[in-house]
Amino acid sequence: MNTPRPRAVVLLSGGLDSATCLAIANAENFDAYALSVEYGQRHAAELAAAQRVAKALGAVAHRVAHVDLGQFGGSALTDPALAVPTDGVDGGIPITYVPARNTIMLSIAMAWAEVLGARDIYVGVNAVDYSGYPDCRPAFIEAFERMANLATKAGVEGQQLHIHAPLINLSKADIVRRGTALGVDYGLTVSCYQADDDGHACGLCDACRLRRAGFEAAGLPDPTPYR
Repeated sequence: MNTPRPRAVVLLSGGLDSATCLAIANAENFDAYALSVEYGQRHAAELAAAQRVAKALGAVAHRVAHVDLGQFGGSALTDPALAVPTDGVDGGIPITYVPARNTIMLSIAMAWAEVLGARDIYVGVNAVDYSGYPDCRPAFIEAFERMANLATKAGVEGQQLHIHAPLINLSKADIVRRGTALGVDYGLTVSCYQADDDGHACGLCDACRLRRAGFEAAGLPDPTPYR
């Protein structure tokens, strides 16, 4: 008799990093339950991409949770009155940072994981080739895991929850190589902060810059459709 594979919740934005994370969870023998969050972001293209990626990589299920962070604004990704920077980031935390986004997303993932009886959550945060967001650092992931095991019935009863951030110390080129080896079709993904409705990237924002540089450094063709 085949032993059932353990379950894992994988946060799936529809971008390059989260798609790689889903492929890694599959490769590490988990039944992956993909979770996307519609949080009031500027465009729906990344959610459409998440749906494509979840299907292509064989997620057991794909759910979209809804949280309106746009009502608060404070980020160029949720407030149309704030322009997305297109000339690089000079230092500090850029205006594309969405306050508490990863904390909220991980909390929703934690809730679904507890319902599923899953003890593992995958998140594609990265602290090497990234824009300096505070909720992408190892210290944040470690702190959230400690909190999760204090905050849940499962954790209190000894079913420890583990937060996996397998990309956190990888360069963008290493992420691209890893995903390519695992069969990720990056042409399905959308990373651009201001992609159009068809998923075409601007080629100018920080996300586009990091993505393009990653493919170049990996020596692999960039399948991104640019406007």
